[in-house]
Amino acid sequence: MSSFSPKAIFTKSAPAPVGPYSQAVLIDNWLYCSGQIPLDPSTGLLVGEGDIEAETYQVINNLKAVLKEAGSSTTEVVKTTIYLIDLNDFEKVNTIYAKTFMDGISPARACVEVAALPKGARIEIDCIACLNRN
Repeated sequence: MSSFSPKAIFTKSAPAPVGPYSQAVLIDNWLYCSGQIPLDPSTGLLVGEGDIEAETYQVINNLKAVLKEAGSSTTEVVKTTIYLIDLNDFEKVNTIYAKTFMDGISPARACVEVAALPKGARIEIDCIACLNRN
């Protein structure tokens, strides 16, 4: 039986949190990644200037950086949630998302439209990964 000993994950390759939370928390083999918005990790500024495709690529790159820091990758992601300001962006986001999660089993997913996101972002994605530690 495992003991509850969460470990905060932090990498400079992803944006610093904009609030009092960790980029991710690792508990046993489970990695809970906080939502990422399209911030450039080196400047902390929003990228894409409203271009949903550019924002989506940045969000995915930020998630990949957090996963990598924890010793994981997109192939170990089992669940994602996508938050969009406009569901009309769904098809463009879905095309980029599909390229990211094309290896192995596609994660379970929810996608919801929201009224607003931090810093004026158009998209945010969070995920849960089960790390293979055999």
